[in-house]
Parts: sequence; structure tokens; C-alpha cells
Amino acid sequence: MTPAPPPRRKTLSTRGNASVSPPPNAPRVNVVGIVVALLVIGGLVFIMARAFGTDPHSVPFMLKGKPAPAFTVKRLDQPGEVSLAQFKGRPVVLNFWATWCGPCKYEQPILDLASQTYKDVAFVGIVFEDTEANTRRYLAETGTPYIHLYDPKSTIAVDFGVSGVPETYFINREGIIVKKVIAPFNSPEEFDKEIAEILQ
Repeated sequence: MTPAPPPRRKTLSTRGNASVSPPPNAPRVNVVGIVVALLVIGGLVFIMARAFGTDPHSVPFMLKGKPAPAFTVKRLDQPGEVSLAQFKGRPVVLNFWATWCGPCKYEQPILDLASQTYKDVAFVGIVFEDTEANTRRYLAETGTPYIHLYDPKSTIAVDFGVSGVPETYFINREGIIVKKVIAPFNSPEEFDKEIAEILQ
């Protein structure tokens, strides 16, 4: 009597259309939870898109259209103190920067040129999260055509809502913050476009 052949091992080619039941302890997919999560993410993306618009440099901030916070702090480029109030009646460009910030150094020549071009505008640099010694040494090496201030406890940065550097605030003649730019300027033409609004 011929022995029966051994059973064939089941493979994808031999299973055909047979249905396979999941193991009894397999986790169930929560379809409703996935749908809700996708809707929440989509809503957040929509809100952020509406808030930020199409300009990646433009960000919503609470102080837009409000008086700039007052301050009086030590001057770095020469002895003495400087207050924002002394620039009343002049447009002000307030730039937060640091010696450890590569993008800050990149835009510095553009700001230097602008400060010499727009004579009626007060250009003020405020050092952010840096040491006084580092800043004095850097300014001595590079030179500067405008005022630089030292904010040792980041009080001014907190009052203005600074989140990083470089950040530049444009303040009009009435002392109102018109806009802020949270990226380095890449060209004098780019800066010209941003400053135009406070020159009116």
C-alpha cells in the first residue's frame, strides 16, 4: 500500500481565498480615535496658516499697534545710559542680537548701512543673553555706527516678547510698535521694504 503524501506547508500561493481570523487577543483599531485626531491636527494647521499668513517672517504678537515698553539701560558703545523716551518723535529700529548668533553677524553690515542711510531714524541694538565683556570686545573689533545697549537680566527682551535672535522691532514716531521681523535681513532692499511703514 502506497503511503499518503505529507501535508503541504501553507504559503501565500496555497491559501487561495481562504479567510484568516485574527488571534483572539489582537488589539482592535480605534477608527473613531484616529479620525478625531486627524480632524484636530487639520484644525491646528488651518489656524496656524490663518495666523501666520504667507510671509514666514511675519508673526502675530501681542504688542503690535501698542506703545513700546519703556526702558533705561546701560550703553555699551560709550559710557552712559539710554532710554527709549529720548527718541520720542523719531522712528526707532530696535534690534535684539548676540555675539554668539551667526545670523546676527550676517545682517549686521545691512543694519550698519541702514543706520547711515536713514539719518532721522534711531537705530538701537540690544544685546540678548550674552556677557558684557564679549559684547564690548566684539563691538571694539567690528565698530558700530549706532547705539548698543546691555540688558543683563533680559528685562527688555521679556517686555517685548523676544523669543530668539535676531529680532527687529519697528516703532513709529508716536512710539507705537508697527511690526517685528524674526529673521535676519538678507539685503538692503529687504530692509528698505520693512522700514517704509514707520517713515510715514
